[in-house]
Amino acid sequence: MTPSIPRWVLRHPHWPLIALHVPLAVQVPVYTSLGTDGSPPSDPLPAILAAAAVLALQLRHSLAAARGERPRGWRWSFAALLLLTYAPLWMLNLNWISISIFLLASTAMVLRGRTMWALAAAQVAVYVVFQVIATVRTPGFSLWQVVILALYAVVVPSLFAAALVGGARLVRLLNELEAARTELAATAVGEERMRVSRDLHDLLGQSLSAISLKGDLALRLLARDATAARAEIESLTGVARDALHDVRAITRDQHTVSLRTEIDGAAALLGAAGVDTRLDVADLPSLPAPAQSALAWAIREGTTNLLRHSDAVSCTITLSRQRGRVRLEIANDGVRGGAGHGLRNGPQQGSGLAGVAERAEAAAGSSYAGVLDGRFRLSVEVPEEVT
Repeated sequence: MTPSIPRWVLRHPHWPLIALHVPLAVQVPVYTSLGTDGSPPSDPLPAILAAAAVLALQLRHSLAAARGERPRGWRWSFAALLLLTYAPLWMLNLNWISISIFLLASTAMVLRGRTMWALAAAQVAVYVVFQVIATVRTPGFSLWQVVILALYAVVVPSLFAAALVGGARLVRLLNELEAARTELAATAVGEERMRVSRDLHDLLGQSLSAISLKGDLALRLLARDATAARAEIESLTGVARDALHDVRAITRDQHTVSLRTEIDGAAALLGAAGVDTRLDVADLPSLPAPAQSALAWAIREGTTNLLRHSDAVSCTITLSRQRGRVRLEIANDGVRGGAGHGLRNGPQQGSGLAGVAERAEAAAGSSYAGVLDGRFRLSVEVPEEVT
């Protein structure tokens, strides 16, 4: 199991970076004051003040690098860091050269290209020279001590400087990770809102059309056939209850639609509206859930469109299989507004048709909606098997 990053680190990643700098800055005045290379101890106050100034300049560079930029006036701060690294060597002992770790890190952070590499190599060479001088001044030194210390002087400052540079880059990655998480969360919320909006539109469109249709029919029957009117009102109440149940299921993302149920419901609703409906769906295939859902929602949306936007007298719902694909087509007459044009797998007129296209694409299928030969046709084609 992959360990998770502590939340406080993601929110305040610069604090671990600052904590990485402080021990490196503290140790240099200690070495200088104690004279650990055999040099006489020196007054700690100048070393402490100089180390504090170096730390402040280095943090300025490191925090800017963590943001993926160079600080304003970086040339001046880099020059000041260069001066504070080498100028105190004349009044402090040779242990002060260890502070050049910060200068080496800043060189990698603010300089670029050949200039960076050349200056970094020069700083390492100076560090090696001063460490060799300190070793030679020690009584009883050997050649092997000089060689080992020279290697130490190359490796150790390079590793410490790399740790500072890597820490700054790690903070930058953590900031980018947090920004990406925030963006993904916002995207997920937006997608969920779109799903709920689309499902509510498609669901309530048919349910409200059915309620309106049955209510009008009940009013017409009330004067001459109270029994039939009562039956329509009871049916209307049932549709309303089902719609309420479906709305609650949609908000929990638990709503599923059945292709057979939607076909039977569409036929009953269109028949109640007086539309002569012909079904050619005898061979209902067993489809994967995304494909069946796409076709079922297409039937629901096609039925709603027919009732709301046409004066249809006849309608055909056809379901066919060919070459491993299933094709659903809903065609009706009574088109309002003359001829139109169809759209394939793209933004379609009305959010309902756009939802049909989105669901078809999610099932690796395609969709078409438009007027052809005086009849409005809505077709959806999906593969029988998920690839």
